[in-house]
Amino acid sequence: MPRASSRSSEYLTNGITLSPAVPSAGDTVRITYDGILSKSGATDVFAHIGYGNKWDKVTDYRMHRTTTGFETAIAVNNSDTMNLCFKDCANNWDNNSGKNYSFDVSQ
Repeated sequence: MPRASSRSSEYLTNGITLSPAVPSAGDTVRITYDGILSKSGATDVFAHIGYGNKWDKVTDYRMHRTTTGFETAIAVNNSDTMNLCFKDCANNWDNNSGKNYSFDVSQ
């Protein structure tokens, strides 16, 4: 069972959604964030994304403010687990209490 499904209520409680919830390599995925950084007044939020157990291909994506938090769309460029955490411009992090946010990528 995909991690996104088994943790979707926890992630949703933390203000994280991914669409599609289980992307495939090559898909464009929409990430929405209305977590603690957003609720604490962050003016800029970045999605920090890497793949697999070693966080390969780490990239930071600037998210755009919306009426419900922040959002970005990215191309999924790997078929391994996609790991996410979020940071603001003051270098405050939302990393799910050290567990990060992990989503399976279907092949």
